[in-house]
Amino acid sequence: MRISTHFSRWILSALLVLGTGQVIASTATPTPAGGLLTPENHALILIDHQPQMAFATHSIDIVELRNNVTGLAKAAKAFSVPTILTTVAEESFAGPLFPELKAVFPEQSPIDRTTMNTWEDPRIAERVNEIDRKKIVVAALWTEVCGVGPVLSAIDQGYDVYFVTDASGGVSKEAHDMAVQRMVLAGAQPITWLQYMLELQRDWSRTDTYEAVTGIAKQHGGGYGLGIIYAKEMFGAKEGN
Repeated sequence: MRISTHFSRWILSALLVLGTGQVIASTATPTPAGGLLTPENHALILIDHQPQMAFATHSIDIVELRNNVTGLAKAAKAFSVPTILTTVAEESFAGPLFPELKAVFPEQSPIDRTTMNTWEDPRIAERVNEIDRKKIVVAALWTEVCGVGPVLSAIDQGYDVYFVTDASGGVSKEAHDMAVQRMVLAGAQPITWLQYMLELQRDWSRTDTYEAVTGIAKQHGGGYGLGIIYAKEMFGAKEGN
């Protein structure tokens, strides 16, 4: 079983403490963790968000799924994150990419595959190598098949992988949950789409993306987005002020 970086560090620290009998002091610095996502350190792969795959998805409401994956895609677009779109058997079985995703990336055609494991398609590997980033963020239908395959494969090849749980779905809640658990045990980090967007923004003084982020939150962020609208209209409030 692959041991996560955080667990390895914990083991090392414990051994040092046991060996010396002393607690190792830490020094705080205003430096973000290396495990945090930035617009420059990762690529996003959106896998098989298609009608036929959605029909059998039961771990999440389909309206919520479509909202979440669209928010995720718009966030990646706002921060210029390289995004790979992929479908399976688009013309013969699963149908076209969700139209709202096409609208976010109108210039991009999905890579259509026959493989259930996206990572086994040479065109995906070629594109990942072209992007050349250590971290990969994945959302997929279904979690237990088209999510697990590429996540485990990427981890096995040395990538840091993050799985967007609420922009993905399985044929049942158990199927989704067990697949997420399997990926986490292998070293993947589970995240949600709103967490993803706010992690990329991270500082409200970053004005270049402020309007885009709050705009996406208003459209797709549920109660949080409604709160932004309310605060703006009622008090002229703004994040960071």
